[in-house]
Amino acid sequence: MPTKTFTNGRIRKADYDTASQQLDLHWDNKTVMAYKHVPQEVYRRLCSAPNPTTYWEDRIAEEYPKGTPLTSSAAADGAKKLGDLFGGD
Repeated sequence: MPTKTFTNGRIRKADYDTASQQLDLHWDNKTVMAYKHVPQEVYRRLCSAPNPTTYWEDRIAEEYPKGTPLTSSAAADGAKKLGDLFGGD
């Protein structure tokens, strides 16, 4: 899962799941907002925007449906379930 960390603005981190096309945005107030069906090009442009918060306001906030944030514990649970299913570690 690609991740981008930002040092300026209100968005601190963006996680993107290429398989589900879900974008999780981690904010400076510790909240996480998730957006579904976000094309990879939109994630790429967010990461290269001079002001990611403005890009989010203009191109993401009202354009894509909100979802449930993926959490690292949920990802770990999913990996464990796959490991159990297929016999991996």
